[in-house]
Amino acid sequence: MYSTDRGIEELAERRGDEQVALAWLAGRMVEFVDHHPEFEVAVDRLATWLARLDDED
Repeated sequence: MYSTDRGIEELAERRGDEQVALAWLAGRMVEFVDHHPEFEVAVDRLATWLARLDDED
């Protein structure tokens, strides 16, 4: 397991039964980047990837 997996596993364990709107998630991502601008590129890439999951390549 990679060290980054622990955060994903914690998220699933703590909040896995919740349903959230994508607008809420987007807001939390913006808030995170506001506090941690060094992660802006990674967060933006994740958001773009999530937004385009259904696009045909």
